[in-house]
Amino acid sequence: MVDISNSAIAGSELIAILQLWLDSGPRSRQADQGIMASGKFDGEAFFAAIDGVRITRDLTWKKVAEQSGVPASSLTRMSQGRRPDVDSFAALCAWSGLKADQFTGGTTKSKEAREPLAELTAHLRADPNLSKEGAKALEALIKAAYQQFRKR
Repeated sequence: MVDISNSAIAGSELIAILQLWLDSGPRSRQADQGIMASGKFDGEAFFAAIDGVRITRDLTWKKVAEQSGVPASSLTRMSQGRRPDVDSFAALCAWSGLKADQFTGGTTKSKEAREPLAELTAHLRADPNLSKEGAKALEALIKAAYQQFRKR
C-alpha cells in the first residue's frame, strides 16, 4: 500500500477530487446496473462536485458566484451542509456542466457495468488542461488512494 499523506498535491484538493469521484461513482454505478435509486438529493456530493469544478477552473468562490449568478450567501450555506434552492441548483448545474440526476438518483437505466478507476484514468488523460506527466502523476495518486480506501 502507498502512503499518500506527504503528496505534493494539497490535501484539500486531493480530498475534493477523491470525494467527487467517490460520492458520485457508487450511486451512478448502482443506477447504471438497474438498482433502484433512493430519489433523495445528495447535497454533500453536489457541493464537492461544484468545488471540484471551482478548483479545476482555478476560481475563487466569489468568482463562482459571479459567473453562475448564484448569491455568495447560498454558496456559503451549501458549504455548511444546507441544500441549494432549486434556482441555485439549476444555475450551478448549468454553470458547471454537471447533470442534476447525478445527485438525485434520478436514473435507473440498465447499462453495462463500468470500472470507475478506468473511467477516471481516461478522463485524466483526455483533460486538455493537464500535461501527460501531470495526468500520469494524478493517476498514480488516485490509484494509490483507491487501493488504500476501497472497501474489502
